[in-house]
Amino acid sequence: MVETVICVTPQPEPDGFDKKVRKKGLQYLEKQGLNMDEPLPKGTKIAPYWRDCMDELYHAYFGVCAYLAVHFERTIGGGTVEHFAPKSRRVELAYEWSNYRLASSIVNARKNNFEDVLDPFEITTGWFHVELVSGHIYPAPALSEDLQKQVEQTINRLGLDDKNNQEMRARHYQEYREKLYSEEFLKRRSPLVWVEAHRQGLLETKS
Repeated sequence: MVETVICVTPQPEPDGFDKKVRKKGLQYLEKQGLNMDEPLPKGTKIAPYWRDCMDELYHAYFGVCAYLAVHFERTIGGGTVEHFAPKSRRVELAYEWSNYRLASSIVNARKNNFEDVLDPFEITTGWFHVELVSGHIYPAPALSEDLQKQVEQTINRLGLDDKNNQEMRARHYQEYREKLYSEEFLKRRSPLVWVEAHRQGLLETKS
């Protein structure tokens, strides 16, 4: 199964995660004398045991960035374990699978510790629309005013509508239109673009 929208279905915790990440992390926090009921002291860094589950996270979420809805190859790097609830404020979730989102390093850096971004696990299909020729992404007009503001804030915070991301989405669609690859490949490579092309009736019908 491939995720076909910008929303993401939570995947089950992989075998071995508890031993490889959670237990090591909790033991580390205890050894350091860090209080899990309080934010981390300013400037405190903790052991990144979450990196040990990067392969599992990548495969569980089909190599698709939770925020960009674009597939990337694991071998070229650039993928990260993003803590949706910032570990600096919620250290008790630093080593919890449920708090991890697969994200590109650039998007992860932009999100940082901000908490004004919509959770990919809670987004519903159709909240984000795309102008396929330009690649511009924007909130769906039918959303409530409050939800439109949340979508817009997410777009702005993560830079989803910056020049490079616009160009990428437009290029993915144009390459499909030029028959450089199939609809199925577009669906795997750029799920959000595929969803939008489907919504707008721009996918070629099969004979």
